[in-house]
Amino acid sequence: MTFAIAAVGTGGHVFPGLAVGEALVAEGVRRDDILFVGGDRLEAKVYPAAGFPFLQVRLQGLVRGLSLSNLRIPFTVLSSIVTMRRAFRRRSVRTVLGLGGYVTVPAAIAGRLAGASVMISEQNAHAGLGNRIAGLFASRRFGAFPTTSGLHAEWVGNPVRAQLAFFDRDGLRPEALRRYGLDAHRPVVGIFGGSLGAGVLNRIAPEVAAIRGVQVLHLAGEIHAESLESSATDSWRIIGFEDRMDLFYAAADLVVARAGGAVAELSASATPALLVPGGFGSAGHQAANAAFLAEAGSAVVVEETEVASVPRVVAELIGDPDRLATMRQAARRLARPDAARVIAAAMISAHG
Repeated sequence: MTFAIAAVGTGGHVFPGLAVGEALVAEGVRRDDILFVGGDRLEAKVYPAAGFPFLQVRLQGLVRGLSLSNLRIPFTVLSSIVTMRRAFRRRSVRTVLGLGGYVTVPAAIAGRLAGASVMISEQNAHAGLGNRIAGLFASRRFGAFPTTSGLHAEWVGNPVRAQLAFFDRDGLRPEALRRYGLDAHRPVVGIFGGSLGAGVLNRIAPEVAAIRGVQVLHLAGEIHAESLESSATDSWRIIGFEDRMDLFYAAADLVVARAGGAVAELSASATPALLVPGGFGSAGHQAANAAFLAEAGSAVVVEETEVASVPRVVAELIGDPDRLATMRQAARRLARPDAARVIAAAMISAHG
């Protein structure tokens, strides 16, 4: 029996897919029997590097508003459906999992045409368009939040990799501090804009690094890190990409981040957060994600229009250890670190 997992774009889609793939392997599925499907972005690098078969198909996202390029979408979707259906039948795929984004709809249709069960996993509090459409074909729908607007989903959490599912901050902290060359006696603020970085967070990083007594561990994204490296100091560590996010979170006392797929990692690692939700993506999904964490008490939200206030808020939070401890406890209550295993088990059991 072969399984297919479709995910594209940024780490918020790609790494939850990888987490489910690794959970399938842990359940006894051969790595060669897990086919990942995507385009030419992050997924084309991550999945082959992890040793999984990868099917690259032609994809095109919807441009919001009037655009002639949208007229090509039906033809691109049809082409990708044909390619995927052929591959699914050849490999006897029995279950297809979509992680949202513009690959999910053709993957769901191709899966149904190939006689496979279709499942979807939604990472956000507000379901994206791809998952809302693919949900019509799905036998199971999994959500990262207790309620996911636009989708009737089972709350299992957002899949995270095993290094975060079994996260041990105290045990990892010494190794993390050594990895980044940080002082164990000074607080650490992590800045993380996602797998591609975030320009607005990168711009306020120098001001955060200027806070007296604070160290900054800045995950800037590969496309930004080189231009920032000349500004690095003993108190401002800059890295482009990190495949050991467990060590990143173990080093950080507080993380400044967007509010996409990282919110599951923040909860799994019980890391207090200052979230600056982006206005891009599906109908304000980052704002909904951030609001959920803020209401639960694990995060503080600063709107992008007020980003200049981030250094002041960071200084207030870092200066209040009791509040950070309370935020850690709140994050721990939200965590659903077993999501990848739960979804993997559902995929396996779909056909007995």
